[in-house]
Amino acid sequence: MTQADPSIAQRSTLECLPVERGLDDILIRGLDIVIAMLALLFFAPLIGLIAVAVRLSDVGPLVFKQQRLGKGGELFPCYKFRTMRIDAEAVLAALLASDPAIQAEWARDHKLRNDPRVSKIGGLLRRTSLDELPQLFNVLKGDMSIVGPRPITERECVRYGRYFKSYLAVRPGITGVWQVSGRSSTTYRRRVACDIVYARTRSLATNVRIIVVTIPMVLIARGAY
Repeated sequence: MTQADPSIAQRSTLECLPVERGLDDILIRGLDIVIAMLALLFFAPLIGLIAVAVRLSDVGPLVFKQQRLGKGGELFPCYKFRTMRIDAEAVLAALLASDPAIQAEWARDHKLRNDPRVSKIGGLLRRTSLDELPQLFNVLKGDMSIVGPRPITERECVRYGRYFKSYLAVRPGITGVWQVSGRSSTTYRRRVACDIVYARTRSLATNVRIIVVTIPMVLIARGAY
């Protein structure tokens, strides 16, 4: 199993699980609800335009729903605007069966830098992170937080090794330490380390700082693919 680098993930706290932070957790949840509601109101016209663009670009559902692991190991449907062709699974299977380099990249990062499954409008949505706007509904439902580890699939949990409990201790987020640390330009190992650091040090002040840093990074589309 892949394990995070102790030098990155705060050696002094690796062996203890994250603890509940009482008032901080309540304030974080309140902030999540306020930001999600305001963002949905602000982005409502843009959400409508994106829905029309996705519909015109390809047949298939507007929103892609995939089961992800949330706090405590509960599975939930994570929402995104659909950015891939409807035959994406077949395309991926063919690529993995025919190209060793693609196999290696997928095994290492669980994503492809030049992904032929992504539609033209999907590529734009990914670069700008606009495909994640529907996750604001996940935040309102309590499945996710504005700030937290990226929501992972069940197959990805082995990458966290003995630190998986740290991931399960908090709600996954739309943004987080990994997203403001280079995102797709960093390794999955680094991503795991970032998630552990956040789970063990989270606070309302930390969340506010990450949200503030996220805004300019989204505007310049840093590290997204």
